[in-house]
Amino acid sequence: MSITVEDKTQLIKDFARADGDTGSPEVQVAVLTKRITNLTEHFKTHKKDNHSRRGLLKLVATRRKLLDYLKSKDEGRYRDLIGKLGIRR
Repeated sequence: MSITVEDKTQLIKDFARADGDTGSPEVQVAVLTKRITNLTEHFKTHKKDNHSRRGLLKLVATRRKLLDYLKSKDEGRYRDLIGKLGIRR
């Protein structure tokens, strides 16, 4: 259900704004999106796993807050990010 180290480093490399950037909203949203996607696949086979479902809802809320922050700071970066990740909204 969690992401591998290789996947995470690749996401950081793809979405980092500068060399060594791991804390920008773009990187954080990309990592959260990957985790959300993995959990969504998990729920296709484990429909009654309500403990993990609560964690998924927390991840979605955190991602939403980061996206709202990014949208308030720089709308262009927000649009680029949701375009790259394929997030609806």
